[in-house]
Amino acid sequence: MTANNKVLFVDDDQHILSSFKRRLGRRFNIMTALSGQQGLELLKSEGPIAVVISDQRMPNMDGVQFLGEVKKKAPDTVRIMLTGNTDLDTAIKAVNSGSVFRLYTKPCPPEEMADAIQYGLKQYNLVTSERELLERTLAGSLKVLVDVLSLADPIAFQKTQTLRGWTNRVARHLELENVWELDIAAMLSPLGLITIPDDITKQVRKGAKLKKADQEIYDRFPEVGKNLIANIPRMKEIGEIILYQNKGFDGSGFPDDWVAGKDIPLGSRILRILTDLAAITDTPDDDAFAVLDKQEQLYDPKLLRTVRSCFTGDGAPTEMAEYVVIKVPAEKLYAGVRLVSNIETEDGVLILAAGIEITPAQLERILNLRMARPLKEPIHIAVPADKAGGN
Repeated sequence: MTANNKVLFVDDDQHILSSFKRRLGRRFNIMTALSGQQGLELLKSEGPIAVVISDQRMPNMDGVQFLGEVKKKAPDTVRIMLTGNTDLDTAIKAVNSGSVFRLYTKPCPPEEMADAIQYGLKQYNLVTSERELLERTLAGSLKVLVDVLSLADPIAFQKTQTLRGWTNRVARHLELENVWELDIAAMLSPLGLITIPDDITKQVRKGAKLKKADQEIYDRFPEVGKNLIANIPRMKEIGEIILYQNKGFDGSGFPDDWVAGKDIPLGSRILRILTDLAAITDTPDDDAFAVLDKQEQLYDPKLLRTVRSCFTGDGAPTEMAEYVVIKVPAEKLYAGVRLVSNIETEDGVLILAAGIEITPAQLERILNLRMARPLKEPIHIAVPADKAGGN
């Protein structure tokens, strides 16, 4: 059990809060709040909080209302209610609705409360550790898949890393619960492109108009991507995000069905904006968003404003370090470095596209390929200015 797990007591009686902290403070990391609103503020500023214990009868926001908000904002937090006998019917309804996991009547002896906290911490750590293990294992496995696919079609996956960074930025701003689902959807969004014939993808990249039959093949790549991951556990929602990634907010685009507006998955609406943005620029600014404004019917208007606020004005990303471009031989490349130029064989075959951060799998392929076929060297990479002198 993690020693830093936080336990929050909420009660409008300072004497009760002081009593719990005095009696249980040596065993648990206890925080207190005198109102539901103050409790929610602590949840936001001090979270994650493992266990929340709330009195039912409080002014302005009672325990049922407060714990219902906790459930929305921090669903993993274990919620416990203290109630008097006169509030028992209300509290039972709260338990049955799922807002409360356990219910204790007042006054609750310290020993009994300690047992309740122990149970809550055990439950919290069980839920969070299982989810973290699954998410890390799933995300890690899928990253290996993407690494392999990026070797087969480096251009198709060139924008993936940028897109993932952008989606995570937007997801944090929106305070989304399952950020990992959106991250994986961004990572796998171009998956279906690997099944598209090369001559069609080349025409698309040149901006040429496709024949009707070829356009239909190309339009369906999101559906192909969804089908390719259909048998992987926990991927249903991610598959839907991938399927609707090119769907316009006005209902236009693929797939040709009734889905439009907010019936389109939120992740798909985010991807539609960011994918179109990535096709315009690597550094979103007001000029890039002005281009999107010309086809505003394709985007969720509220979401478009939110995305804009993440990248422009006060929300514009700040550089953590100054980077410089240097030239290195292939043997000096390392995993994690960002390419500024393409990596190509001397006869012009593209191996990796500029803008990609090299993964261990890609690095291994580059070094193996270099022994069999000469590469165009030196290669341009971006490194922090304070490390440039050592290369």
